[in-house]
Amino acid sequence: MAESAKTIDYGKKIAGWSIAEYDKHERQKNWYIISASVALLFLIYSFFSGNFLFAAIIIIAALVIIIHDGQEPLNIDFIITDQGLIVGKNFYDYDVIKNFSLVYKPSENIKSLYFEFKNVLKPRLSIPLGSMNPLPIRENLLKYLAEDMDRTDQPLSEALAKMFKL
Repeated sequence: MAESAKTIDYGKKIAGWSIAEYDKHERQKNWYIISASVALLFLIYSFFSGNFLFAAIIIIAALVIIIHDGQEPLNIDFIITDQGLIVGKNFYDYDVIKNFSLVYKPSENIKSLYFEFKNVLKPRLSIPLGSMNPLPIRENLLKYLAEDMDRTDQPLSEALAKMFKL
């Protein structure tokens, strides 16, 4: 018995481009030496203070970084439609999105689109613009979402992740 593929209509495509699943940073040998030294210092501190849970967290974090570093990010499709956003295999209806903001500073290599969700437990969605022109994207999104004019720079979490190459 063959199952028929169920196609779901997510609306008319307005814009779309391919993005990396996450930012892959080029790390030099010094980064690994410093990170290993800091992790070792934290491990020594955790054993002397008797905080074995902290030691376990440090070891797990190190393992995650090592495993994650050996993988290349997948390219996923990001599509803006008249009914919502498609990010890879996930669809986000405009009803669940609170607002969007566009941070475009080519001199600082910051060209990103941010979406805040109404659900406070859902993290912010950050989409790099790449070579896309931000003006038509902004004009189309304004038809469906409010724009957060207060955000004029990238979030602190992204700036720190970029600085520490995480």
